[in-house]
Amino acid sequence: MGESQDWLDEIELGTGCWQWGDSMMWGYGQSYSASDVRAAFDGSLASGIYFFDTAEVYGYTFMPPRLGQSERFLGQFLRECGKTDKPIIVATKFSPLPWRLKKGALLKALRNSLARLGLRQVDLYQIHWPSGPAAIETWMEAMADAVEAGLIRAVGVSNYNAEQTRRAYETLARRGVKLASNQSPYSLLNRRIEKSGLLALCQELGVRVIAYSPIEKGVLSGKYSPDYLPPGVRRRLYDRAYMERAQPLIMLLKNMGRAHGGKTPAQVALNWVICKGALPIPGAKNAQQAQENAGAVGWRLMASEVAALDAASEEVMK
Repeated sequence: MGESQDWLDEIELGTGCWQWGDSMMWGYGQSYSASDVRAAFDGSLASGIYFFDTAEVYGYTFMPPRLGQSERFLGQFLRECGKTDKPIIVATKFSPLPWRLKKGALLKALRNSLARLGLRQVDLYQIHWPSGPAAIETWMEAMADAVEAGLIRAVGVSNYNAEQTRRAYETLARRGVKLASNQSPYSLLNRRIEKSGLLALCQELGVRVIAYSPIEKGVLSGKYSPDYLPPGVRRRLYDRAYMERAQPLIMLLKNMGRAHGGKTPAQVALNWVICKGALPIPGAKNAQQAQENAGAVGWRLMASEVAALDAASEEVMK
């Protein structure tokens, strides 16, 4: 049905672009510039990472007040980078906002995203979330239309549960199009897709899981502790008690990293996601972060190490 998705299955790691150009920072207490995110793009390519994930709603600017700056930045960087060793893969997303009721809204939004990206076709187009007045089937029919029009290479969804994923898969299948991916939060500190059966369903259907927040907003990086909590909104999510529970897991990540030639806790946490068969897309807002993310590929945790991390993460999530 449709184009083979082998190209997506072969990607081990991507770069998440959700904060590129976001002047609000969404309360995360971070500051970075256009030159920083350009360095993140260049650093990703230099490290062998060619998959970039963005969305029409990523990147809010005050002057002028608008969304989409992440796509604009990515489009600018694509135009300026010249020829690369491998094709750059671009994924973006459509937001099923309450006033978007008909499938024509998706095609209009897609064309706007393509204009911001400077592309004739996007490799992976995803529905950002399942809520909204319009049915899942409406958007899948629109996706199939976009595939037939040559505007998108593959169809994905994001934040869909198991039942919603199956509905999307079956609707596309009737049009001869394969559901390529489902983007979901997945990390050692968030394993809901395992417990809900979503991961197993995606593997059964051949739908690639794309894992966002794979280092849990920096908590799995090892830089925070009960005495040094994450800044901004994250401090309410990951308070002192939480960080105390997480310390045995973080120490295990550090020890495993040392055993694998000096890998960082974040690199071990990303490798765990890869070992689970998912495609992690950690954020990168500068060259150093992009290069560190890339250190998660080219090696593998042993099955016994994956099992040990599973057990340690269960203790945190009790």
